[in-house]
Amino acid sequence: MEHMTEHISTPFTAESTAAQVVAGIDLTGRRAVVTGGASGIGVETARALAGAGADVTLAVRDIAAGQRAAAEITADTGNGRVVVAPLDLTDRASVAAFTANWDGPLHVLVNNAGVMATPHTRTADGWELQFATNHLGHFALTRGLHRALASEGARVVSVSSSAHLWSPVLFEDVHFTERPYDPWLAYSQSKTANVLFAVEATRRWEADGITVNSLMPGAIETNLQRHLAEEELRQLRSVLEARGMRWKTPQQGAATSVLVATSPLLEGVGGRYFEDCAEALPHQPGTSRGVAAHALDPETAARLWEVSEKILAG
Repeated sequence: MEHMTEHISTPFTAESTAAQVVAGIDLTGRRAVVTGGASGIGVETARALAGAGADVTLAVRDIAAGQRAAAEITADTGNGRVVVAPLDLTDRASVAAFTANWDGPLHVLVNNAGVMATPHTRTADGWELQFATNHLGHFALTRGLHRALASEGARVVSVSSSAHLWSPVLFEDVHFTERPYDPWLAYSQSKTANVLFAVEATRRWEADGITVNSLMPGAIETNLQRHLAEEELRQLRSVLEARGMRWKTPQQGAATSVLVATSPLLEGVGGRYFEDCAEALPHQPGTSRGVAAHALDPETAARLWEVSEKILAG
């Protein structure tokens, strides 16, 4: 398709909020799922979607926190169709139960939940925690919801990070069984996987009316950083600032997710990576901006899909 080669820009910027991005868009009758929808940019993404009239499901590990968030969103938006469902992305049975319980079409899936720079942890299946949560859990969830997504055409949002610039997916050792564990490299490869997933899922599912895009929300202080010591957080701030990154509010951080989920400018567009409410340019060395070639490579994306299927079948 001709339009697929054009670089997508929008009237919105790094300063835009989720509410501004969705203003004027009517999502009445549309159904959305936001993973990790109880806090951080997840709750702001859910709030913006609910504010535009969507039926929103917060897919969360902590049900009590999810219910508090849902009540707050309903009070805020007047939308009573905000519900909570349990989902633990590291638990195959939990993901399978969520997809089995889903009934009817799904129009927007925001794969937002994530962990960052965790201490070395393995899941019950022996998988490295960050790859398991950030990539494999969302991969299994999205595949399990394929029929619901395909029934009326849907958008899937894969929340990545500029950290994808620091590491490709190391297929030889994705779970750090051979190499020493590095929390940042583990995080980075999982975020590269989020971009590659959007590339291959779009290729496979575009004919079903499903498009998948990835994005970098920006630098936002949320409980995602809960595993960092104060000193590490200080270092992270100074590195990001040195690379020209400004901190965003959670409302600004959710804007690119909401844009990718709802903007008419992205109709039929998939397999791309966005930042600051526009499609990212190729990575500029020395900065934290742009998208790495290793994250958009179609052959790597196809390989990741096959490897992920194998891991999940194992």
